[in-house]
Amino acid sequence: MQFDADKISPKQNYKFLSGSIIPRSIDFVTTLSEDGKTVNAAPFSFFSVVSSDPPLVSIAVQRADGVEKDTARNAKQKGELMIHIVSESFVAEMNETAARLKPDESELERTSLHLERVEGFATPEIKEAKIKLRATLERNIAIQNDAGLVTADLLLARIVHYDFSSDVFDEEQEYILPEFLDVVSRLSGNDYARLGERYTIRRPD
Repeated sequence: MQFDADKISPKQNYKFLSGSIIPRSIDFVTTLSEDGKTVNAAPFSFFSVVSSDPPLVSIAVQRADGVEKDTARNAKQKGELMIHIVSESFVAEMNETAARLKPDESELERTSLHLERVEGFATPEIKEAKIKLRATLERNIAIQNDAGLVTADLLLARIVHYDFSSDVFDEEQEYILPEFLDVVSRLSGNDYARLGERYTIRRPD
């Protein structure tokens, strides 16, 4: 089956992309609303590493009918965001935060997750996460469709601090231990996946 991307609907493009590019990492982002009190939390699977020098990651925040989502707006206003890697132990509660609420409502109130304040950041982090990445907003790129409507905000976030739980970090080798992270990845539709069997292929010299 073959399709021209410019001759199908945005929904079809979404289905084909999210079904083909799998598995995808999930970043669970907290940001602070304009009122300085409400903590927004939302998961995103259009997420990846951009660079290690400087340490940058990308988060694509899709808009709904051109309307900017809380995460993108808050990150631009406050200049910071907390990124959490999702473990299976709290994936169900992460899913609860995907509900569309008003800007002055916190999605975390739908969960039993706990927030912790961190020094030097206004935005709190989620205690249950085993990997927490404190980040500042490096750049926002507005993504437009062919009609000129902004359909997504591409956030480039600079990691300024790593926080690893001791049970997922090998201090001697400075490796992340994926077998203890219980990381969850995104597939398509309502489907998720665990890490499967690992194997090693050495890169050529």
